Amino acid sequence: MPGCRMMQPEKRKGFSIRDVAEIGLAVAVIEASKAVLSFLPNIELTSFWLIMFTLFFGWKIVAVVPVFILIEGQIYGIHIWWIMYLYIWPLLVLMTWLFRRMKSVWFWAIFSGIFGICFGALCSIPYYVMGFMEGGFSAGLRSGFTWWVAGIPWDLIHCAGNFVLMLVLHRPIRAIMK
Repeated sequence: MPGCRMMQPEKRKGFSIRDVAEIGLAVAVIEASKAVLSFLPNIELTSFWLIMFTLFFGWKIVAVVPVFILIEGQIYGIHIWWIMYLYIWPLLVLMTWLFRRMKSVWFWAIFSGIFGICFGALCSIPYYVMGFMEGGFSAGLRSGFTWWVAGIPWDLIHCAGNFVLMLVLHRPIRAIMK
């Protein structure tokens, strides 16, 4: 009709049903992978999946991470490790997002390995804070540093596991996700 404007389709805000399903599947994959590898010390696919989901799901990852963290708290209880999860996994997603244009499997294997080796240092932050609150700067430093150094052998395993898993799984999973 003359003089009538075409109605513009409404811009969708929030998550679609498909988005919710993909987020649920992503969290389920992470949780199932965790359960399957739980008998191995510091060998996990959580880092791998969060990197891959960040690369392929884009902004939807902002829902995957908190849902994953909340489910972890429900399954295992809320303890100091859970507080670490509140910043460690979002940091991994943020760092992945910053490097999202990188295509090299070697880059992602090294990136994942570095995250594994840094995991313990990142986890020492709450110990620093607790030590600081109890005895000041030097007590906090001593508490966080001691906790981190004691875990270095486990961080080395974490590094190697992340590196190998990314190196082996990146290409096939990338092909499937495309």
